[in-house]
Amino acid sequence: MTPAAASSAPTSFDAAALDRLIGDSTLPGWATDLRRAAADRLAVLSLPDRRDENWMRTDIRAFKPRSWSSRPVPQGPAPVGLLAAAMAGETATDEATPIAFARLGGSFVAVDSHVVRDELDADLAARGVLFGAAERLLADHEATFRPHWFSAIDSGCDWFAAHHAAFHAASAVLFVPPRVRVAEPLHVLSAIGDSGVDTSHVLVVLGEGAEATLLTETAGGGAAGTAGGFHCGGMEIVVGPNAMLRMVNLQNWNTGVWHFARQKAVVHAGGRLQWTLGALGSRLSQVAQDVALVGRGADAQVNGVMFTEGRQQLVYNTLQHHQAPGCKSDLLYKGALQDRSRLVWRGMIKVDKAAQKTDGYQRNDNLMLSNEARADSIPGLEIEADDVRCTHGATSGRVDAEQIFYAQARGLSADEAARLVVAGFFQQVFDRITIPPVREALARAIGSRIRRIS
Repeated sequence: MTPAAASSAPTSFDAAALDRLIGDSTLPGWATDLRRAAADRLAVLSLPDRRDENWMRTDIRAFKPRSWSSRPVPQGPAPVGLLAAAMAGETATDEATPIAFARLGGSFVAVDSHVVRDELDADLAARGVLFGAAERLLADHEATFRPHWFSAIDSGCDWFAAHHAAFHAASAVLFVPPRVRVAEPLHVLSAIGDSGVDTSHVLVVLGEGAEATLLTETAGGGAAGTAGGFHCGGMEIVVGPNAMLRMVNLQNWNTGVWHFARQKAVVHAGGRLQWTLGALGSRLSQVAQDVALVGRGADAQVNGVMFTEGRQQLVYNTLQHHQAPGCKSDLLYKGALQDRSRLVWRGMIKVDKAAQKTDGYQRNDNLMLSNEARADSIPGLEIEADDVRCTHGATSGRVDAEQIFYAQARGLSADEAARLVVAGFFQQVFDRITIPPVREALARAIGSRIRRIS
């Protein structure tokens, strides 16, 4: 699928741009109504500031909303993501990590908020699987998608959420019918050029007893010191009763990109979610990642792998919300920091009064690879039920000099010793990732970034 030709002049995010976006869109009227309602909220909102608890450790003073505009067509060749490059038997950069999949069930690629690829295996389509561009699928499958489209995330909670809900474009949807098992992974790539903008939305809906694997990744934008790029996105996941979803998000923007996103999963009775997050890029990331366990016996495992360098700052606010009895959530985030970078993780386990027999766990560990790096870990519990097991913990520390010395005494260089120690630090979370190519890719991508510990 190739975008239609258009003027090459950028379009600012204003009322006129919204009208043009709606005029060019094939989204159904009910989806357009949601867009206009979000635009009304956006008009009265200002950028978040440090009085908001979720933003008090995020410095966005250098972010200028008026500096960004949408592009009618992608400019230049599309950036290639780590996963996409591996599928083509290539490498995206010197740091790219091959991931070999024998076959993909479907592929969706958007560049600068324009769809450039929209493919689904014919056998899966024949079994009722829906995957691809939202503009192609929402109108013809209203009963399937309308109850979930922008229903999980709060599009009015702050300026970025409202901006995304008003100006989203090149969005992707996935529906797996009840009791259909999709063996081959499906792939979504959102890419931008230097100074590009991505506002894509992803909606995933699994019917009762369905099973699927979805890989999503980001790539491109300018490096630090350039025009960079701007991502303002969202993701909604609905795991039906007794369904199973393996979800992978690889954030690998170049280091000049502003990254803002809201992501929420809703897991119904007996449903299982394994959600793996890799955060390696961007200038600044501010992400809200929520999991709501709404049916008895729902289960969610969340794995986070983060690595920062230079002056990067990544801020992740996570919520494990237990709303039904007998549910389990298990979150493990691990981060390594070098140079003058910063990581912030603020996690909350919330247990409603009705959610008896809850089993909730969260942990965040950080490894400091330089004296100038900084990590902030803020775990929390909010429990209204009286028959629960909820634990949390967080650690931050430097590499043990004796470990480096021990490795060097056996013939390793200082850089090799550092990579060995960091690999061991991440091994606990790597062991939880059940998709071997993803596990190996994250390990190699991090290893390629590690320099001598200072």
